[in-house]
Amino acid sequence: MGYKSISTFLASQAEVDATLPPAMEFARAQDAHLNACLLGVDMTPAGGFYMGASPLLLQETLERAQADAQALETTARKRLAAESLRWGTESTVVQFGGLPALVGLRARFSDLVIQSRPYGPDALPTQEAVIESALFEGQAAVMVVPEARLDPDFGKRIVVAWNQSNEALNAVRRALPLLRKAELAIIAVVDPPVHSPERSDPGGLLTQMLARHGVRCEVSVLAKTMPRVSDVLMRFMADADAGLLVMGAYGHSRLREAILGGATRNVLENAERPVFLAH
Repeated sequence: MGYKSISTFLASQAEVDATLPPAMEFARAQDAHLNACLLGVDMTPAGGFYMGASPLLLQETLERAQADAQALETTARKRLAAESLRWGTESTVVQFGGLPALVGLRARFSDLVIQSRPYGPDALPTQEAVIESALFEGQAAVMVVPEARLDPDFGKRIVVAWNQSNEALNAVRRALPLLRKAELAIIAVVDPPVHSPERSDPGGLLTQMLARHGVRCEVSVLAKTMPRVSDVLMRFMADADAGLLVMGAYGHSRLREAILGGATRNVLENAERPVFLAH
């Protein structure tokens, strides 16, 4: 099984420039269909128009969002038409508060969602919201790409962040097509708990499962020598010359939705290489 249906959600020209090229590269390598959803986002907060405000003002914001989405779709179609892969585009208008429902529905039927890093000086609020929506509302796997291209060798050496959680195991299962093709998958266990079920053999059961799928893997038990686990993982990735990190995505409840938890946020803030997430 591979990734045959890939989606990306783009709400600005900067995102088109940063996200579409690696998404096309990955879709071509996987012989997959790439769907680009171009978003015109109305950032007016719910209730932002006071009682009695002119309907023309609301209409103006929606028309502006529609024009933005159509302009982005025109640009995306030109780029995609020049490539040899299967693709489709759609432009849609949504209020910021409606992103979870829209992205969640479309991501739900995708094998993988590819997005650019949602943090940085030029990042938009929509970028983080799209990733959260795909993970928690759509229950999709998401690959976050920090740069505007994928290194050709990005999947040769993969680090798997393992803490025995359901989220981490789900991420491993979603990443199996990539793990099978890797030259080496390194199961990184940071400070395993003394009383955990795997205390005598950290990562052993996961290694056994992966080996039966033909994955070449080894275990590295790491000491927490830095304040945050994410810092330890980032440094280990550099030391191991790994091109991809696979990890569970953790969140905190926000009424009916969820937001990225601290560990996931810290990794995405500092990642210099692609990160594969699943919840």
